[in-house]
Amino acid sequence: MAYLSVLAVTPTSEDWIPDYIGPANRLVAQYGGKYLARTSSHEQLEGPKDDAALRIVIEWPSKEAAVRFMNDPDYVPHLKARTEGSRSFHFLIEGKDDLA
Repeated sequence: MAYLSVLAVTPTSEDWIPDYIGPANRLVAQYGGKYLARTSSHEQLEGPKDDAALRIVIEWPSKEAAVRFMNDPDYVPHLKARTEGSRSFHFLIEGKDDLA
């Protein structure tokens, strides 16, 4: 079962970004993840205003792959830098339709 990481990220500092991109790209791919969207081009159509600078969607082959990525010792320092240098919200969503 595929899972999706859906993130809203607003940097409060850009110091972490240059050192983050390369390792994150490599590790996402290593765990079978695929970026479906990573962009500042987004528009909110509903709900209370949320001014996230970036929207990121990653498709994972499994929940385990996403969790292993998040806990990878090579990723942990980059995750710490991102969370300390941004306002970040990360949702892991099972790729299924419970209402069908």
